[in-house]
Amino acid sequence: MTAKNLLVELLVEELPPKALKKLGETFAATLTDSLSQAGLAPAGAAVTAYASPRRLAAHVAGVLAVAADKPVVQKLMPVAVGLDASGNATPALLKKLAALGADASAVAGLHRESDGKAEILFYNSLAKGATLAEGLQKAIEAALAALPIPKVMSYQLADGWSSVHFVRPAHALVALHGADVVPVSVLGLQAGRQSHGHRFEATVDPLIIAEADAYATTLRDDGAVIASFAERRAEIARQLATAAARAGTDLKPIEDEALLDEVTALVERPNVLIGRFEPEFLAVPQECLILTMKANQKYFPLLDAAGKLTNQFLVVSNITPADPAAVIGGNERVVRPRLADAKFFFDQDRKKSLESRIAGLAKVVYHNKLGTQGERMQRVAAIARAIAEALGGGALVQPAEQAAVLAKADLLTDMVGEFPELQGIMGRYYAQHDGLDADVADAIEDHYKPRFAGDSLPRGKVGAVVALADKLETLVGLFGIGQVPTGDRDPFALRRHALGVIRMLIEGDLNLPLDGLLAGVFAQFTGIAGFEPNPAALADFIYERLAGNLREQGYTAQEVDAVVSQRPQRLGDIPKRLAAVRAFSALPEAAALAAANKRVGNILKKVEGELEASFDSALLLEAAEVALHRALVDVAPRADAAFLTGDYSESLLTLAALRAPVDAFFDGVMVNADDPALRANRLGLLARLHAAMNRVADLSRLSA
Repeated sequence: MTAKNLLVELLVEELPPKALKKLGETFAATLTDSLSQAGLAPAGAAVTAYASPRRLAAHVAGVLAVAADKPVVQKLMPVAVGLDASGNATPALLKKLAALGADASAVAGLHRESDGKAEILFYNSLAKGATLAEGLQKAIEAALAALPIPKVMSYQLADGWSSVHFVRPAHALVALHGADVVPVSVLGLQAGRQSHGHRFEATVDPLIIAEADAYATTLRDDGAVIASFAERRAEIARQLATAAARAGTDLKPIEDEALLDEVTALVERPNVLIGRFEPEFLAVPQECLILTMKANQKYFPLLDAAGKLTNQFLVVSNITPADPAAVIGGNERVVRPRLADAKFFFDQDRKKSLESRIAGLAKVVYHNKLGTQGERMQRVAAIARAIAEALGGGALVQPAEQAAVLAKADLLTDMVGEFPELQGIMGRYYAQHDGLDADVADAIEDHYKPRFAGDSLPRGKVGAVVALADKLETLVGLFGIGQVPTGDRDPFALRRHALGVIRMLIEGDLNLPLDGLLAGVFAQFTGIAGFEPNPAALADFIYERLAGNLREQGYTAQEVDAVVSQRPQRLGDIPKRLAAVRAFSALPEAAALAAANKRVGNILKKVEGELEASFDSALLLEAAEVALHRALVDVAPRADAAFLTGDYSESLLTLAALRAPVDAFFDGVMVNADDPALRANRLGLLARLHAAMNRVADLSRLSA
């Protein structure tokens, strides 16, 4: 059987732009997987996904017209049921064979296998391979069903009676195996070779796709469409860079991958043009202008070499007129009212100080179980004050408390009401306008940081204090009312808040023990109805997030478990502990000591009641336990001293000297001696050993 390349295209009305990339990838992948499962496409077949505003398509290489026949082994029945005493087929067996399309002549070819209880008859046959028409019909239906579409629309077909359901009305279906049309149908459409190109600039309409491999070329040359999402995206990026260079030396378009994806999903043949707006709008904070141009107009603002906004922007047009002046002028007219609105909001907001807006927070509901934003602000301010006192004393308390009180005031401004994404950012501008200190103004913006994975941390101590207070208040409050993330659900982004707290404590090397920190925050929620203090559950949640984050950074599961299982209170120590564990693991003594530590832990777990890490040296009888005692007397103080100074690597490396005496102890000493005093003394010695070995990390977690 000769394999040919397959092309499937579904032509529709304009698809949701933010979903287009995913729609195209899912359509192509599901279609190919389904064909592979049917034996029509090779495993790992080369597939090219196409997605433009008006089409989803896939080109699959090496597709068969008919799949190979498949051997099928059919379990029939026990031999005792299927054959009589003479070995002849019973009526039950003949009936079963008839249902499978066979007759009595097949009895001689049946084979027997035991299932452990009885001998079973099996029938071997060949299942005819699926034709491409059969397999592709199922594949297209599966591909459409798998599309990540939150909502579908219903529309009538041309007959005026039938209705179908899809994300957008579909108008044409192309299915070509080489040059041959595959007779399939979907959404009321019969497959053919006819499609349509650009709405306005196609040179041929309708487009006739001669064969599968001519698809992309035909759309580009005759249809004025770049069908590939990736190629269209690359072409837009190229044109943006070229237009920016043409607009001025050292100018560059703003970098925004999501915007680039969205614009790629809005145009079929991109044409980048340069627009301008009045320079007086640049008096408005550039974040406001950039956001309105990106969010409302899908423009790419142009920045200078210092990252400062200019009064020029780039438009990705879907048409290429001989004279683009009308297109440019239209876009300039459209953006001007948007910028004027931003200027109006900015001017109006500055007529009131941030401080004057604080009272209004008492009228804004934060959560029906946790009160208003005003009440929340008071809790955050109290938490910030306590953290500031712990970190910097009086010099840090005043600005931290002031920033915490003002941090949410910009939520009541017109600008943030229009653009919620600017919360904090506008607070900093308005604080500067009010004449507040720079560290307070910066903290108002930075208290939201880190906003996402990889985001920068607050730029100063005041910002770090308020950001910690804000995130901890959120975590404690929502945990206390039972709003705990489950599975993929995390509507309040508590995982992100926890990672933000972790990053600030570690990267800032802040001396704030976690349990004490959480206890202080929980104390701020006293008296709230329905609030259940659960600091242990929240601490577990934070340590789980910490462990996952460390593994993502490249630490092994064993290294992470060894350190995090000890639940270090000062998170800033964790990188040093991990480095120490990694250095210890490289020692030749590491594996034996880790195994011995695990053995010691298992022994101590079996001891009933409390066990003290103390012993009487006079009861040490065996040479091996005497030697272990001497080694501990020598090693433990040095390891403890290094631990107390924060030299965790030295603390662990010092333990290497214990390998020989530990091995000798387990080889020559019976821990569970008959004499209760002797047994208790040896257990006390092991408890002292266990405590000495596990201050930096639980070394037993390194045992394979």
